[in-house]
Amino acid sequence: MENKLKEWLSKIRKNEKLPKKNQILIVFLIGVLLLVIAFPVPEKKEEQTRQTEKKTQTEDAQMSQYQEYLETRTAQALEEVEGVGKVSVMITLKSSAQKVIEKDQQSTSQTTEEEDSEGGTRSTQDSSSDRTSVYEQSSDGSQSPYVSKELTPEVEGVIVIADGGDNAIVVQNITEAVQALFGVEAHKIKIMKRHSTS
Repeated sequence: MENKLKEWLSKIRKNEKLPKKNQILIVFLIGVLLLVIAFPVPEKKEEQTRQTEKKTQTEDAQMSQYQEYLETRTAQALEEVEGVGKVSVMITLKSSAQKVIEKDQQSTSQTTEEEDSEGGTRSTQDSSSDRTSVYEQSSDGSQSPYVSKELTPEVEGVIVIADGGDNAIVVQNITEAVQALFGVEAHKIKIMKRHSTS
C-alpha cells in the first residue's frame, strides 16, 4: 500500500496520467478531506460545560436578587413598628429555588387465584405503581421536564440591626415578626442595637 502511494505521488509530480480508478479514488479522498476541514466536529463537552456554568450563574443571580428583595421588604415592614426605628436586615438562605417536576403515575394490579390441596381457593393481589416524568416540547422541538411548581429558597437565619434593638419588648416584637414571616426558629434570629453615629 505504501509503495502504491509513493508511486501515485511520483506520477502526480511527473504529471503522468493515472488510471481512471485511481483518479476517482484521489478525488473522493480529497473531497472527504475538504468535508472534514469545512465541518469540524463541535466540542459537546465544552458546550455542555458552558451551558452548566451559565445556568449556575443565572441561578446565583436570581437567588441574590430574591435575598435582597426579602431583606428590603422585611426592613421596610419592621421600620413601621413602634420603637424599632431605622433597621438593617441580613438574611441567609439554605439553598437555591427547587423545581418540582410533574410526574405521571400509572398503577397496575393483578389478581391470581389458586386452588389448595383441600379444594379451597385463595386469591392473591399484586399491585405496582410506576412514576415517570412528564415532558413538554418547545417550539424548536427539544423536550424538557414539565415544572409544575417552583419552591422558593428556605430562610436559614436572620440578623436585624435596629435603633430599638436594646429594648426587650421591641426585640420580642421583631423576633415574633420574623418567625411569622419566615418560620425560622428563635435561636436563628439575632436582634442587635444599631450603633449611634455622632
